[in-house]
Amino acid sequence: MQRAPLAHSHEFALKETSPNIGAGAVTRDKLSSTYDLVEQMQYLYVRVVKATDLPAKDVTGSLDPYVEVKLGNFKGVTKHFEKKSNPEWNQVFAFSKDRIQASVLEVIVKDKDVISDDFVGRVWFDLNEIPRRVPPDSPLAPQWYRLEDRKGVKTKGELMLAVWMGTQADEAFPDSWHSDAAMVGSEAVTNIRSKVYLSPKLWYVRVNVIEAQDLVPSDKSRYPEVFVKVNLGGKFVRTRLSQSKNINPMWNEDLMLVAAEPFEDPLILSVEDRVGPNKDEILGRCVIPLQVVQRRLDHKPVNSRWFNLEKHVEGEKESKFASKIHLRLCLDGGFHVLDESTHYSSDLRPTAKQLWKPSIGILEVGIISAVGLMPMKTRDGRGTTDAYCVAKYGQKWIRTRTIVDSFTPKWNEQYTWEVFDPCTVITIGVFDNGRVGGGDKGSETKDSRIGKVRIRLSTLEADRVYTHSYPLLVLHTSGLKKTGEVQLAVRFTSSSFINMLYMYSQPLLPKMHYIHPLSVIQLDSLRHQAIQIVSMRLSRAEPPLRKEVVEYMLDVDSHMWSMRRSKANFFRIMKVLGGLIAFGRWFDQICNWKNPITTILIHVLFIILALYPELILPTIFLYLFLIGIWNFRWRPRHPPHMDTRLSHADAAHPDELDEEFDSFPTSRSPDIVRMRYDRLRSIAGRVQSVVGDLGTQGERFQSLLSWRDPRATTLFVTFCFIAAIVLYVTPFQVVSLLSGFYMLRHPRFRRRLPSVPLNFFRRMPARSDSML
Repeated sequence: MQRAPLAHSHEFALKETSPNIGAGAVTRDKLSSTYDLVEQMQYLYVRVVKATDLPAKDVTGSLDPYVEVKLGNFKGVTKHFEKKSNPEWNQVFAFSKDRIQASVLEVIVKDKDVISDDFVGRVWFDLNEIPRRVPPDSPLAPQWYRLEDRKGVKTKGELMLAVWMGTQADEAFPDSWHSDAAMVGSEAVTNIRSKVYLSPKLWYVRVNVIEAQDLVPSDKSRYPEVFVKVNLGGKFVRTRLSQSKNINPMWNEDLMLVAAEPFEDPLILSVEDRVGPNKDEILGRCVIPLQVVQRRLDHKPVNSRWFNLEKHVEGEKESKFASKIHLRLCLDGGFHVLDESTHYSSDLRPTAKQLWKPSIGILEVGIISAVGLMPMKTRDGRGTTDAYCVAKYGQKWIRTRTIVDSFTPKWNEQYTWEVFDPCTVITIGVFDNGRVGGGDKGSETKDSRIGKVRIRLSTLEADRVYTHSYPLLVLHTSGLKKTGEVQLAVRFTSSSFINMLYMYSQPLLPKMHYIHPLSVIQLDSLRHQAIQIVSMRLSRAEPPLRKEVVEYMLDVDSHMWSMRRSKANFFRIMKVLGGLIAFGRWFDQICNWKNPITTILIHVLFIILALYPELILPTIFLYLFLIGIWNFRWRPRHPPHMDTRLSHADAAHPDELDEEFDSFPTSRSPDIVRMRYDRLRSIAGRVQSVVGDLGTQGERFQSLLSWRDPRATTLFVTFCFIAAIVLYVTPFQVVSLLSGFYMLRHPRFRRRLPSVPLNFFRRMPARSDSML
């Protein structure tokens, strides 16, 4: 029975690995010095460029040529051209050397036909004669090869080819057709390639609505209740109703939205009158392109402007009239637009590039492989997984190629990021590609999440290579599941140690966040807008980084209520307070003379500090220094990873998980919702009692001098006067010594009843008896 928890924790633990990578090797070749965090994978590359002077095969004298690259059982095919004897393909094929069983490479030109394709000619190569290329050598120049017939006789037509042996570091690798994905149709090949993406440049749009003039409401017999609604790309924000209920309303209210470059949508402001419940009348509107809005880098106010309002009439063109609106618009470049939680953000720089500071180092990540992946879908009656990795740091996203139909995929791809702040986090996620089966663009099959890993850069030693296998953990309504392990190699290289240490003294966010701070509600709303914009832009790339992938990487649901997270956060607080609680218990043991020798030593130390108070602060800092040096021996040797015990994921109740993954608004039955509501009420009742007790203690402190209880305040004021006189004439050391000896007195001189000051304090009145 004792072994189960140990086995369970070991299953979810981080494991150090020893992959066969170039980093740390004594001898390094040209490749391993630049691509040294992954295992080398050998590939045979074939670049089919073009053909010329191909002979006609049809009765009509036309030719529909394509090229078939054949190596043993693997076969890659180019696209075909209709009626063209001088086609250009410029396609690259990559065959994994580990799977090569043939000794000859055949490149065959064929004519596309309805019944069976005709043989046009071929070129063949002995694999032992193929040259090897190592980057950064320039690409191998293609050559013309004369076609041969089936008997090996030279025939009409030439084919331009380049054939070489290389590794995954080759420039042709990302865009090539891979023999690993031979089963993937040509229309789905783009969905499995590795790509680098950049998040759009995000700006905060600040709209300061000052006032409007000469509005023309349709009903002049009533006082207008006017507000301003701002629309930017389908995101709406609005001011409160103006307090001045006339045709010249005033607001002076700031509204914030998020926009992304290149600016596609204009800013649309509409002034509306609340004429009835859920009924608003548009009094005028104006359209402002963001390209003309001033960009602000600091806190200096921008100039305000008057904009003409246009009256919108159904069936007619918009007509300008006398109404105007007074605005102060700017694009705030001094803020960092948050699309991640600040607790594990990968980028903290302001939007404006002019405000960026130089980088402090380089982060290199080698995504080596995964093992033990679970089947994520069914194909041809059996479980399968088509896995790929996504990593996000700063504005740069990377996506590895998809390894088709494998529970132990090997990517061996290495990527590099510039680092501007060491207190940032890189997120690496593993997903199952839902579009490998040839799904078209409108396919509803989503990419399933397999798990993700976060690594905080400040926990890494500079220039050290960390090679670990990280557990991939996913929470489902059925509980916590380990879906596999991903093997990574990580290295953080610091370019300037002094600059890196200097960063620890700087504010975490740009200074505008402190000069003009945004409220928590504003930040949550703006972060949600930013995530929607980033996910929409990246989902329109080719191949798309799909919406569900981006949202999972950015933790879009981190603000939602979760009983499990609430418990985890409560116990995190208790663990932090555990040190104070332990110190209180230790001091109680000292006061009660549990260990007489220790108590006597504390008496001696106390006398020294009381007689020489200038030693107190040096002693405290020396004690902290010694604790730090002592803990150095047990410092963490590996990066942090997802902790199931800390997250309370391994002991979460199924109903709590079902509630966590419920949609918003809820989709559960009324009985379940009622039960959860009652449970939440009982928890909130306990929280309410604790908050009330804290309020009671604070009100008792206030009552000491408020004369709410005149007798108690008289006693306290008298005591304060006498204490002031005594302390004026008594040396501080004497008071300290007497107070300390009283606190540390032997249990023989103690009473079990509460002390007089505590009794007095508990009798002070609070306002709890005035509450309904």
